[in-house]
Amino acid sequence: MSEQNQFVETLRWRDGRLEMIDQRVLPARFEYLAYTSAAQTAEGIRSMVVRGAPAIGCAAAYGVALDALRLRNASPADFVAEMDKAFDVLAASRPTAVNLFWALKRMRTVWDAVKEQSVGAIAERLLAEAHEVTAEDIRINRAMGAFGAELLSDGACVLTHCNAGSLATAGHGTALGVFRSAVEAGKKISVIADETRPFLQGARLTAWEMVQEKIPVTLITDNMAGFMMSKGEIDAVVVGTDRVAANGDVANKIGTYMVAVLARRHNIPFYVACPLSTIDMGIASGMDIPIEERSADEVKGFLDTLWAAEGVKIRNPAFDVTPAELVTGLITEKGVILQPNREKLVSLFSGNQLDDTILEPRGLS
Repeated sequence: MSEQNQFVETLRWRDGRLEMIDQRVLPARFEYLAYTSAAQTAEGIRSMVVRGAPAIGCAAAYGVALDALRLRNASPADFVAEMDKAFDVLAASRPTAVNLFWALKRMRTVWDAVKEQSVGAIAERLLAEAHEVTAEDIRINRAMGAFGAELLSDGACVLTHCNAGSLATAGHGTALGVFRSAVEAGKKISVIADETRPFLQGARLTAWEMVQEKIPVTLITDNMAGFMMSKGEIDAVVVGTDRVAANGDVANKIGTYMVAVLARRHNIPFYVACPLSTIDMGIASGMDIPIEERSADEVKGFLDTLWAAEGVKIRNPAFDVTPAELVTGLITEKGVILQPNREKLVSLFSGNQLDDTILEPRGLS
């Protein structure tokens, strides 16, 4: 990791408040915005100051802690009533990224475990848990990165869609964490980044991260991927995900499904890097994953530049679903699950040893 990026934290706790990089203005400006309540944090999530499933989960955990600290001198009854509101407002911020709900459930479980303690003690315990959620995310990303790096050959050119890097997590990244780990292992890889319309996470964020780390990166528009594959210029695809259903279907940034179809057509492996917290065993298939529909303004143009005709009807689904049959493997912190399906995911969570479709699990570092 480059010297500059070692000290870039997507979100951080400073002087009793949460600070998050405003990803809406990168790469033109690099700045942190401060948050002091759950409601403010929820708005930061909704407006995409912070985005990426793991980072959203970390932000939500801190949002809970912020309101707990704000209410540390309240009566027990007022504390419970206001904290319930905090959980509700955070849960309503974005619907697709399951890490949001995973983090809120984890924070609720911690609260329930210490609910007989004083309000002040509960608040401190919730803050400690938010810190642990963030630290754990980095450990998990590094474990995933190590597994994923083994899948890439020296000299490989890898396509990615959207941004699943440090900016989408607490650090290191999921898909981009695989690239970082491969480079750390001495492999010379290069990256092709889809620009990722309409919010341009690939052009603005993934390209920025790779340039910072001096990992060779080439930016293309979303409709160039098939051409590049047909010319033999892409060896593998690695993306992140916002939710994986129990059958292995994967929800990721809109356009991922097209990339997966093209990869299958050209016999290119398509990998998805995802922590276990992103696998939702309560969702039977991708058909049941809620897909967020965002503002038409994001499609009309970008910032102050408009290019769409006035009055045109616009759709803006933020995610699509890639069927499990198109997924070569899920890269998790426990190993790589090839050709994922419900049976393999059930075994993964039960702790049973799978057959040779999963790499040997190793401990988190």
